[in-house]
Amino acid sequence: MTAGRVLVVGDLITDVVAVLAGPPATGSDTPAAIRFSGGGQAANTAAWLAARGVPVTLVGAVGDDSQGRDRVAELARAGVDCAVSRHPDHPTGTVIVLAADGERTMITERGANLRLTPEHVEAALAAAPDAAHLHLSGYSLLDAASRPAGLAALAAARGRGLTTSVDAASAAPLRRVGAAAFLTWVREVDLLLVNADEATVLAGGLDPAAQGRALTASARRVVVKRGAAGAVWVDRGGAVTVSPARRVAVVDVTGAGDAFAAGLLSAWLSGAAPAAALARAGDLGASAVSQVGARPG
Repeated sequence: MTAGRVLVVGDLITDVVAVLAGPPATGSDTPAAIRFSGGGQAANTAAWLAARGVPVTLVGAVGDDSQGRDRVAELARAGVDCAVSRHPDHPTGTVIVLAADGERTMITERGANLRLTPEHVEAALAAAPDAAHLHLSGYSLLDAASRPAGLAALAAARGRGLTTSVDAASAAPLRRVGAAAFLTWVREVDLLLVNADEATVLAGGLDPAAQGRALTASARRVVVKRGAAGAVWVDRGGAVTVSPARRVAVVDVTGAGDAFAAGLLSAWLSGAAPAAALARAGDLGASAVSQVGARPG
């Protein structure tokens, strides 16, 4: 159990997940199992944290529509407190996820997520006196419209003495904004999570431990997620911890990184050493890829 509440800031989305029977047949039909469910990197991480018994609040934005109401209701049923603003002029965000061969491609409309404001984030922090940690989805930083809210979240958390973490989110938008800019925005966060592609964008084509060491110039601790190859934790002092991945049958990788983040945070914030934190993260990531959808089953 953590010493206090975790505030997770970022996207709340409707996922349309299509698990394809084979490679997409361009210009024709491809059979798939299709499911509508709650998604969004921040919302998924919050749901997995709640499933671990961690007190958690999601700070985000939705449209004033049925999709937004459904997404908030799902999280509330899962035990997540929601500090979510509603915006009648923007729809709730939607992502179409095409999952096949252990990979997924996402087609994204961020919608009302772009309307998250610094004022809303700061008010949510002020309303959570038991907050001990703030976890920020990198998507909030990667789009200019939501970036002020993401930066305000990190600044306000530091000002209140909270520890902070950031999930780098996605390689393609990282390339668009540039490594130098992103690393400036996350400077001195306590924990930075990156997958293998994101690590390459931010630190070049080095081995994972070397990438982690390079990134500790910006973040105090770095975890490089390597999927089936496990994960690597690097402290600014140079200590490196390597953890293998659990071998499981992969059904859908959607949300695996979000579950991993929740497992990592729930362990690390309760005082676990890096090896134990990576093991718990791997367990939750394995649970996520064993099912369809991004939330706890």
